[in-house]
Amino acid sequence: MKRILLLGGVTEALALARTLGPEHIYSLAGVGRVPTDLQCQVRVGGYGGAEGLARFIRDERIGLLLDATHPYAAQISQNAATAARLSGIPCWALRRPAWQAQAGDDWREVSDWAELIEALKPFRHPLFTLGREPLHHLDEIPPEQFWTLRALDVYPGNARCEVIGARGPFLIDDERALFERRQIDVLISKNSGSTATEPKLEVARERGVPVIVLKRPVLPGVEREFESVRQLLENLSLSDLS
Repeated sequence: MKRILLLGGVTEALALARTLGPEHIYSLAGVGRVPTDLQCQVRVGGYGGAEGLARFIRDERIGLLLDATHPYAAQISQNAATAARLSGIPCWALRRPAWQAQAGDDWREVSDWAELIEALKPFRHPLFTLGREPLHHLDEIPPEQFWTLRALDVYPGNARCEVIGARGPFLIDDERALFERRQIDVLISKNSGSTATEPKLEVARERGVPVIVLKRPVLPGVEREFESVRQLLENLSLSDLS
């Protein structure tokens, strides 16, 4: 089997990494916890864009690039597709399906931060589940709003923002308690498609709380796309990579 470089970013990437032997590499950007119990090699840090990644691929004699980055990490996915093309190797991507609105949902899609802030104007107690991006806008919080911001780690907030550090999977009863305790009247979310974070959408539906959804970016085309770890592993074992 050719040497694999796995670009992580979603929960499923770790499941893939656990199937890889010591000749393969699991690559992480450096945000979050670094696993220490894998048989494969673990690399932390960037590459210096598509050309830097292509150089790494050539130097390490990588034969297959697996893109399992977050669906909103569009630049990394673009770099991966470009680097694979420059290196003359295939790029496969794990791209989990987006969530779909259900009966009773009130979803409002926005394309960027400016549209998001405009859509937030009628509300008073938003819950942000976008990661760290809202931290850059804490000094812009209107006086009539109080933000609750959930991220992977705890960061300083201010007088009008509480930052909660928490990692999924999240239980629906805990999400119900959070919505009740903070009097959440609007949820802001990426459409990540993750089952680990889906309970917040169920609670919003139960309570009739609108959801402002950040639109998914357009990702580059690659040789093969898969919706699940199982599907990718089946094709990996069936494919002639030797």
